[in-house]
Amino acid sequence: MDYTKEELLEAKKQLASTVHKLKELVKTLEAKPDPVRYRSQLTLARRRIAAFTLAAELVEERLTGEESSR
Repeated sequence: MDYTKEELLEAKKQLASTVHKLKELVKTLEAKPDPVRYRSQLTLARRRIAAFTLAAELVEERLTGEESSR
């Protein structure tokens, strides 16, 4: 599927924002008195960070590929 440069840039921006918020969530949960209690939330947040980071890298590759093909 083809996306415009603007769509890709917006996706990259939103992915970065989400990753930042998830990292802050992980810090908050780890700082709680009993972080083991939040193990499932921490696992989910870490998996989402990995997935969104991967997605951001793919968007960046697409952006870089678009620029080099011009």
